[in-house]
Amino acid sequence: MVDDGQQNVQRIGGKIDTPDLSKKGFIEVQNLSRSFQNTGAPIEILRDVNLSLGEGDTLAIVGASGIGKSTFLHILGTLDRPDKGRLYFQGEDVLLFDNSRLARFRNKSVGFMFQFHHLLPEFTALENASMPAMIHGFSGEKAREAAETILVRVGLQDRLHHRVGKLSGGEQQRVALARALVMRPRILLADEPTGNLDTRNSDQVHRLLLELNQEFSMTMVVVTHNLQLAAFMSRCVTIADGQFVEKC
Repeated sequence: MVDDGQQNVQRIGGKIDTPDLSKKGFIEVQNLSRSFQNTGAPIEILRDVNLSLGEGDTLAIVGASGIGKSTFLHILGTLDRPDKGRLYFQGEDVLLFDNSRLARFRNKSVGFMFQFHHLLPEFTALENASMPAMIHGFSGEKAREAAETILVRVGLQDRLHHRVGKLSGGEQQRVALARALVMRPRILLADEPTGNLDTRNSDQVHRLLLELNQEFSMTMVVVTHNLQLAAFMSRCVTIADGQFVEKC
């Protein structure tokens, strides 16, 4: 790591030329870059990003809008592809998977939680939380059992059969958390998970995230403007000049 001259700030990176898979962490990002076109001119959002995370690690990505936080999260979750770079999960570069294999990997191994929960309001909490298991091929009964277990764990045992359009904002976000975790994924990616919640509900979701990280030993990456949540993560970074910089 190289000191960039700012107090308590260190830039992460340095080009990795000869990866040694035997020494890899659970997640390894190598030389990842992503740019977008703006009136014909490329804008570089991520530039040769490198990152290593162990199983069960927690990482917060903070900073102003537009610096590439969500872009990185989407690439990490294989919802988007970089212009170049490698993305290893347990030693396998998932960017080399074909679309079918990548979809199966994403469904089984990655849970997503967003600021706008993207629940289906006409369906119940149980039906919404069951959907990833149904997509994976579970029977209806098995999918409902898995969904009920995690909904009870997040405190919604009395809301299983309520349509989510009738639930409070905090309850809806807990349904979204249950949906993200119904397959017991190895990785949870959360993009502003408490951005639309009041302080009380934010605190509840924060506590659940931390408890479930410990219980499931899942690696967790959170994009957030909430510095209180960021402070609970084992690492906290921002993005400057397209690369990660230690923040807090």
